[in-house]
Amino acid sequence: MRLDRFFSSTGLLTRRETAVAVRRGEILQNGRPVFRPDVQVDPATDRITLRGEPVVYREFVYFFLHKPTGYVSATEDGRFPVVTDLLPEAERRRGLFPCGRLDKDTSGLMLLTDDGALCHALLSPRRGVEKVYRFVCASPLPPEAERSLLAGLTLENGEACRAAVLRADEDRLGGYVTLTEGKYHEVRRLVAALGSRVTSLTRVSFAGIPLDPALSPGECRPVTGEELAILRAAAGKETEK
Repeated sequence: MRLDRFFSSTGLLTRRETAVAVRRGEILQNGRPVFRPDVQVDPATDRITLRGEPVVYREFVYFFLHKPTGYVSATEDGRFPVVTDLLPEAERRRGLFPCGRLDKDTSGLMLLTDDGALCHALLSPRRGVEKVYRFVCASPLPPEAERSLLAGLTLENGEACRAAVLRADEDRLGGYVTLTEGKYHEVRRLVAALGSRVTSLTRVSFAGIPLDPALSPGECRPVTGEELAILRAAAGKETEK
């Protein structure tokens, strides 16, 4: 691939910035200065440095974010801040996007990536990837709530939901619900169908991976190799070698 494309894909430099860095002698290929931004490089074998620092090429990037409330699950929005604003600058420039959606008033675990194929597979209803939510509600859940969700509730508009697992708190003013689909505001609508109202909602697990307790709301970190293997297995893909 071209050198300027290599750098733009890493998010470190735009193509124009790559050309400037080349003129300044700031980029080396296998220890030798590069003189043109369109020179061909092989990310697998060439050693590229920028201002003396090695540059590692990554085909795709994966980050876990502890999404705070008040942020929209999008890459841009005219009214509210978006989750990609919380990524490091290089990852924002690379073009990462959220895998699925949490509404503005929901917090918790979110995957951001530029791997469209993996994201599509994880969100496919056919895969049935589990998402676990912690919720608090305004009034106690009815005694039959667990059975109703396990049987598959039908919402007020006639939309049928898949079976969901509810583990209610002792006082029944909240609990944990496990979903295998991603209908619009599903947890809130399910709780409303049970006669209560969600007052707080957090996704605490995605594809069997728990929300990292070390991440405060608004913080993110790269997905580990072990976590990526779990995600790819959930998506029905072989792990990368």
